[in-house]
Parts: sequence; C-alpha cells; structure tokens
Amino acid sequence: MSIITPEIEKVDRSTRSIRYLEHGWPSDLCRWHAHEEYELHLITATRGKAFVGDYIGDFKAGDLFLTGPNLPHNWITDKVWSEPAPVRDMLVQFSHESVEKLAEGFPEFSQVLQLLQLAQSGIVFEGFNPTFARGHMEAIRDNKGAERILAFIRCLVRLNEHAEKKTLSASKLIQPEGGSKQARIAEVVDYIVKNFSEGLSVGQAAERAGMTEVTFSRNFQTVTGHSFVDFLNRIRIGEACGMLYASDEQITMISQEAGFKNLANFNRHFLKVKGMTPSQYRDTARKDLAPNMEQTS
Repeated sequence: MSIITPEIEKVDRSTRSIRYLEHGWPSDLCRWHAHEEYELHLITATRGKAFVGDYIGDFKAGDLFLTGPNLPHNWITDKVWSEPAPVRDMLVQFSHESVEKLAEGFPEFSQVLQLLQLAQSGIVFEGFNPTFARGHMEAIRDNKGAERILAFIRCLVRLNEHAEKKTLSASKLIQPEGGSKQARIAEVVDYIVKNFSEGLSVGQAAERAGMTEVTFSRNFQTVTGHSFVDFLNRIRIGEACGMLYASDEQITMISQEAGFKNLANFNRHFLKVKGMTPSQYRDTARKDLAPNMEQTS
C-alpha cells in the first residue's frame, strides 16, 4: 500500500462520541490508513517504526501519540519480535466537533483546542509517564456513558498540560487523485519503499514520474515534505535500524543491504538522522530492548 495513499477508515460514531479500541500484533488493524477522527494512541508492547504523515521514526513500548484528522499513520513492529503480542495498542478516536462544542460550553476547556491544532501534524508526548498513560486509557475503556466522557476529558487536560510535545509531520500529505502530479509522485514513493536498496537517482525518479528533474524535485518536496535524496536516505536508515538490533550482522553488511555504497556514507547519514553512530544505536537499542521483551512475555 502506498505511503502516500492511505486506506480511508470510516468510524461509526452514531451512538457514541468516542471510540476505544485495543489490539495485539500482528493485526489487520495495523495498516497505513487515515480517518476524520483524532486518534490518541498508546503503544504497550514491542518496538519498531512509526509512520505519521511524512514522519518516519522509532517507537517503543510506552510511547504515546496523537494524530489529527486525515493524517495517515501506521506503527510497524520490527521483525525481532517473532512471538505475537496479545495487546500492543490502546487507542481512542474522537471528533473535532465534540471537543469544539465542549469548549463552547465551557470556555475553561478552550486551551485544549491548541493541543488539537498541534495534532494536525501528529504529536508524540515525550517523557509522559507510561503508567499514567495506561491508567488513563484503562479508565476510558472500563467506564461507560458520562463517566467514560469524564475520563476522556481528564486525559486530554493532562496531555495539554504536558510540556514536552514533539510535532512529527512537516506537512500534511496531499491525497493523489487520478493522473495528477501527486499520484505520479505517489507511484515513485511506492517504488522507493519497495526497492530502497537499489540505486535510484533523481533523474531516474523524475523519468518514472514523467516529469523534468526540476518539476519532479519541487513536487516531491511538496507531497512528502522532504527532498528526494533525504526521503530515500530516511527510508534506508529506518530499515538499517531494524537490522541493527534484530541481528548480529556486521554494520558493513547492514549498510550495503540498506542501499549505501560505502560505510563512510552510511555512517554520515546515520549520524545526521539519528544523532549517533550505528554502533551506538545498536548498543542503546539493545539496552532498551531487554525490558520491553520481558514486558511482552
């Protein structure tokens, strides 16, 4: 499925204003998709790659995200987890209209609308206590009627008070239609995601899209929020991260499998994207990995 073209999910809110869900891994619910509702999403087990709009990054157990309307998203657990996780995701979906009307009736609640504005690009709540996050989710899950709404409001207030909110997607992705330029860019993105290890120049990508290099580069930046080279390298680095802590393979081999021609080039790009060397990343990831694996057993 295209990283640009998400599956559109319809959420039935005819009998309830918010929807609670939880699921394990693997699951058919884990897919690249978008919907009109906001989604508060807590990862409770495993680790892997988060895709939110044009953002590609790592996630681990305890991470809490908030995505805005029509912002495509997916969380893909790395292959190091060979055993299924009974519960990997706890999430709540809700509409902008519900919160907006609440703010109209209770002006004190209007500050939460600023939180929802940030969520248009996706938010990860860095440093938010995972025990508290799970407690809020369980309160929403276990209550009914008005008590569920109160638990949900209490959660939103705490999130709004949390200082460390990191926005994720540089731009909301444009939905491709028909034979538009966006659709042709989407085809190139699909090719990159499936064939990231192959050599692909800007000229070849432009030819695949049926555009000049200048036009292609401009449209690619608009649709994805990244330059072609930056996007390709981010995909490759993301794949390399999974291989670094999922195997004992030598870093030289991993760099080649990820599509980098030489180790020095790989190290330079890895440091730029992750802020550490591949060996440092492997050591750090494996230190975090052990307790998370115990949590899922």
